[in-house]
Amino acid sequence: MSRIAYVNGAYVPHNQACIHIEDRGYQFSDGVYEVWAVRQGKMLDSEGHFRRLKRSLGELRIAMPMSVGALDVVLREIMRKNRVRNGLIYLQITRGVAPRNHAFPKDTFPSIVITAKSTNPAKADQTAKNGVAVITVPDERWARCDIKTVSLLPNILAKQAAHEKGAFEAWMVDEKGQITEGSSSNAWIITREGVLTTRNLSSDILGGITRAHVLTLAAERQLKVEERSFSLEEAQNAQEAFMTSATTLVTPITHIDGVAVGQGKPGPLASALRKDYLQTAAT
Repeated sequence: MSRIAYVNGAYVPHNQACIHIEDRGYQFSDGVYEVWAVRQGKMLDSEGHFRRLKRSLGELRIAMPMSVGALDVVLREIMRKNRVRNGLIYLQITRGVAPRNHAFPKDTFPSIVITAKSTNPAKADQTAKNGVAVITVPDERWARCDIKTVSLLPNILAKQAAHEKGAFEAWMVDEKGQITEGSSSNAWIITREGVLTTRNLSSDILGGITRAHVLTLAAERQLKVEERSFSLEEAQNAQEAFMTSATTLVTPITHIDGVAVGQGKPGPLASALRKDYLQTAAT
């Protein structure tokens, strides 16, 4: 079955989908995106992703091209047309098409593109069961990491550095030597004192939707939680470490820059939080 994409109001074959060469997303990275995970035909944390989408668009002063209700219908239709039971839905909204000029154009309508693809949940679950390694790189991104824009070049370079070193992810380190987040995930540790710790929300990190859900799960488990920065040394000496995102859900980390975290295998709390997440995130 050929894949189907949604482009500016039309469902088209994926291999024929296209946008104008002067779309500002292509010219300037002038746009935002969201990703929904799908498990057993259900979108995970759907409402949280809609809220963040609206916030990101608002920060860039881009109008929503349709209501949230209408957008939800389109997302579910693209999932249905592509027969995605387990996978990912990708949405991108840009400021639209206009002659190339840095200043905002007048009277443009936002461009919207949505795609969906199937993934193998068993493979993802096995990855989480085994745990993954991360490396660290300097955080070279702009000062508004809280906006989920399509401008991702530093993230791409970080992810590539991880792949070249045989790691799954790269954690970024700020000028003070503190971990901010991963190239496409939020970073977590469980300290030697048993405190679940993740970077506090600010313009330094993206407010992950999976991150927010895990904080709710932690509260339900009555875990001690601290939202604060932490150093590479503290992370390497932690009991456990893990990452969260729509694509990785909750995935344990076993090594950071080659140093084993805890016993060098997935910890019990990270594994339990992943199980909790999968049981509660479907909508």
